[in-house]
Amino acid sequence: MQEIRIVLVEPAGALNVGAIARVIKNMGLNQLILVNPKCDPLGEESRRMAVHAQDVLDHLKIVESLPVALQGCQRVIATTARSRSLPTKLETPRQVLPWLLEDNLPTAILFGPEDRGLSNQELNYGQRFVGIPSNPDYASLNLAQAVGICAYELYQAYLQPQIDKSTTYDNLQEEISLNIQNSFKSDNNASVDTLEAYYHHLESSLLDIGYLYPHTAQARMAKFRRIYNRAFLSPEDVSMLRGVLRQVDWAIKQNK
Repeated sequence: MQEIRIVLVEPAGALNVGAIARVIKNMGLNQLILVNPKCDPLGEESRRMAVHAQDVLDHLKIVESLPVALQGCQRVIATTARSRSLPTKLETPRQVLPWLLEDNLPTAILFGPEDRGLSNQELNYGQRFVGIPSNPDYASLNLAQAVGICAYELYQAYLQPQIDKSTTYDNLQEEISLNIQNSFKSDNNASVDTLEAYYHHLESSLLDIGYLYPHTAQARMAKFRRIYNRAFLSPEDVSMLRGVLRQVDWAIKQNK
C-alpha cells in the first residue's frame, strides 16, 4: 500500500483535498500528489476536512506536470467515466485495483479535476482504466467520493487478496477479469519516465522521416501510446526500441 500514489490533477476544492487526505489515511495510503492545484491544499478548509490526517497534508507533493508526478511508476491506472471514448477496456475498481498491489512496484491512480475529469491527453498516461459503476440517472461522483471508493477497494484487496466476486459479475465476467489480470502480470515494467523519454524520441524521429506531421502528431502518438501500453514494455524492451530509433536518426543524417 505504501507504494501507491494518489495523483490529483488540478484539484479545485480545498475541502475535497482535505477529505481525500482523510480517507486515504483511513485506508492505509499516504502518498498524495497534486498536479497544478487550483486551490490552497494546505489552508484552513483543507485541514478542517482532514481531521486526523494532517500528516498526509504535511507530506503531500505539489508538482507542475503529470510526468513529474508519475516519475518512477511502473503501473498507472487512470479513472474515467468516458468508456466509449477509450479504445481499451474500462474496468471496475474491484477488477483492476488489485493489480497495483502485485510485486511491490511503484504505482499510481490518476484522478481528474472536479469539473471535467481527465482529458484525453492525461488519459494517455494510464495503462489500464477504471470506471466506478453508478446510477446512470446521476452517474457523476464527487472527487473525494471517487477517491474514497477506490481507496476502500484497494484496502479490501490488501486485506483479502482473493476477493469473492458478487453474483452480479457472473462466471463469464470473472473469467474475463482473471484473463486480464494474468495478461498484465510482470515484475519488470519500464517506468513512466522511461516510456515518456521513448515517446518523445519516437515522435521526433517520425517527424523527421515524414511519417508524422505537426498538425496530426498528437493524435497519432496517442495511438502509439495505446499500443505500447498494452504491451507493458520492460526496460530492456525500451532500450532495444530506442536503439532502433538511434539507427534511424543516424540513417537520416547520412542521407541529408
